Amino acid sequence: MRRLLIVVDMQKDFIDGALGFEEAKDIIPGIASKISEYKSSGDEVVYTLDTHFDNYMDTMEGKKLPVPHCIKGSEGHKLCDELCGLLSDCRVFEKFTFGSMELARYIEDNCKEFSSIEVCGLVSNICVISNTVLAKAAAPETEIIVDSKLTSCFDPKLTEAALDICRSIHVTVV
Repeated sequence: MRRLLIVVDMQKDFIDGALGFEEAKDIIPGIASKISEYKSSGDEVVYTLDTHFDNYMDTMEGKKLPVPHCIKGSEGHKLCDELCGLLSDCRVFEKFTFGSMELARYIEDNCKEFSSIEVCGLVSNICVISNTVLAKAAAPETEIIVDSKLTSCFDPKLTEAALDICRSIHVTVV
């Protein structure tokens, strides 16, 4: 069996763009190291891209979070430079909302192959927790892990609240 690493939304708009915040930069080296570790062990690495279009402000998310970001084709939609090369040969899941149902179906279809599933990336209290919950639902008998040092948001209290929720649904938080 192999492990699965899910790298969530390590995109320019969440790091130094429209929704960027200082702490986002701090987790990049650790995520790069984690990706390298998984790959060198023969484990699988996938990643998500938050993906919106020119009509973003007309969507439900755009009405609740009126900051255009991760518009497909824009600079902010791209992965951060430090992770581009590391993830270039990995499966990508473009997602049009917080969680990826396509990723959840992939996990469900392949969960017997994975000894564990680890989630890292941005933003802890929105997309990371959403994809963690979907992974738990798709593979309820597989250990789901979130490394608290490899996720963040603009408010440390919200990150801690998200990690507490993860613990309450039996996700291993390290």
